[in-house]
Amino acid sequence: MSVVHPAPSASDVLSFWKDAGPEKWFDKDAHFDATFHDRFRDLHFAAARCELKTWFDGAESSLALLLLLDQFPRNCFRGTAHMYATDPLARQYTQEALRRGHDRTIDPELRIFFYLPLMHSEDLGDQHLCCKLCEPLGERYLPFAIEHRDIIERFGRFPHRNEILLRDSTDEEKLFLEKGGFAG
Repeated sequence: MSVVHPAPSASDVLSFWKDAGPEKWFDKDAHFDATFHDRFRDLHFAAARCELKTWFDGAESSLALLLLLDQFPRNCFRGTAHMYATDPLARQYTQEALRRGHDRTIDPELRIFFYLPLMHSEDLGDQHLCCKLCEPLGERYLPFAIEHRDIIERFGRFPHRNEILLRDSTDEEKLFLEKGGFAG
């Protein structure tokens, strides 16, 4: 007889993320990525199928939903097109979370994760909004928001995604990447 384990909850996602801390959040760490993947893969796909909409009832659960849609794929599907597959849904949910004021009730250290779907967007309006929202967070995140916005202003997209998304790169984009421009 097999043991049925309950699906992880929003608080499980947040606890995992908080415990990992800033040193893991933006690092390329295969062990962390594998652990994240193994624990929350099914939840990511449930979120992608819009099966976790009730998580928007609270600020912390909506943050967990955004982590599953925006950060999870970047950690767990590195180097594949799937790392960007749920970006549109993450942006849609971010807009709703902002409308509800969920970002303002979360620990400032975690607030950035409400804004990253905007930073990851190839829409210039999203980039401008992200910069505005990151201003109160100070020097820790604002320079990254500005860098992302400037790339979208210049190219209209993130050149480092072109190969994975099977998009042709312009000569200017190729030169930008060759000279060490932002590569994700």
